[in-house]
This record gives sequence, C-alpha cells and structure tokens, in this order.
Amino acid sequence: MKTLCVYCGSNAGADPAYAGLARALGARLARDGIALVYGGGNVGLMGTVADAVLAGGGEVVGVIPQQLVDWEVAHTGVTRLEVVDSMHTRKARMFELSDGFVALPGGFGTLDEMFEMLTWRQLGLGKKPCAFLDVNGFWQPLMAMLDTMVRERFLHPEQRTDMWHGGDIDALLAWMQGYVPARADKWLDEKRRSQLKLTPEDV
Repeated sequence: MKTLCVYCGSNAGADPAYAGLARALGARLARDGIALVYGGGNVGLMGTVADAVLAGGGEVVGVIPQQLVDWEVAHTGVTRLEVVDSMHTRKARMFELSDGFVALPGGFGTLDEMFEMLTWRQLGLGKKPCAFLDVNGFWQPLMAMLDTMVRERFLHPEQRTDMWHGGDIDALLAWMQGYVPARADKWLDEKRRSQLKLTPEDV
C-alpha cells in the first residue's frame, strides 16, 4: 500500500479524542511511508491529519473543489494540491489516487464519500479496501445499522464483512495489506437476478 485516502470531518468534533486519532493516523502514515490522499482542507480533522503527516515528513495530496478554494479552506502547505471542478470529480480523482479508504469521525461528507466507495465495491467497480477507524464508539451506531440491513436482506452478509471496523491503527493497516475482496453478489434473491438476466460477471 503506497497511498491511503482518509475521509473525515471538516470540523474537529466535540471530543478531543477525534483529533488525537487523526494525529495518530497521520503520524503512522508518515512513519510507514504511506502517502495521504484527502479532501485538501485546512480545517477540522482534515487539517489535523494532513498536518500530522507533514510534520512526520510524509507526502500529502489534497483534492479540493474550486468552490472550497474560494471559501479559503484549502490547505496550501500540502505536497500537492489538485483543484477540481466539482465534488463528483473530487471523489473520482481520490479513487484513482488511492490504494484504500479510511473513514475517521465526520458528518454527511464523510459518509457520502465512504459509502460511494462501498457501493462501487458492491458493484465490482473497484477492489480497494474500505475501513472505519473508530474512537470512543463513534461508528458503533452505524455498524448496528449495517447489521439491520443484513438482517432485513438489503445487504449481503459477505458485503457487510467486506470492510474493517475498529480502533487499532496497527490492525487496520495489517487488514488492508492482506485484503482480499469479497466475491458476494449484490443480489440476494437468485430468482430476481434470473428475471433480470444477470450473470455473476454483471454484478
């Protein structure tokens, strides 16, 4: 793994532990020679993780829409800052640049970005690992919701486990290094798939 994309809040959050986790991850990436790909901001946890990588002598690539540059929230001290035309272009470019994806605590944007990557995995559009790095149980309610999706047959059990969730950075990176994509189909109902005339290669 040479590059890791980190999604996280443009706010620091209420608990100082969130920033502590961002600093710890950034320092570890710099130490291991893994470049950070992130949203290019200088605020919140985004700025914290980028500054931690830079402080450790690591490489940071920011990808940011022009609108946010105009709002003066771009981090001008990163190794490379790519300015793009839209949020959609930003997500596609970050996918191209990254070998894996990690979500730290965040809000709508963090969930939007990570769940798009998980959806692409589900549809076979990518084979890159996705992980939720937790602190103080921040992601626990979301994991419970995913379990509900499996129980109610909106999500395949193997796709539920085709991601990592935990609070240990060593375990996270070890899982990513050994990641093997799940081979589960999106479609839980074989009859429905037959009606759609889908083959495993289609999904």
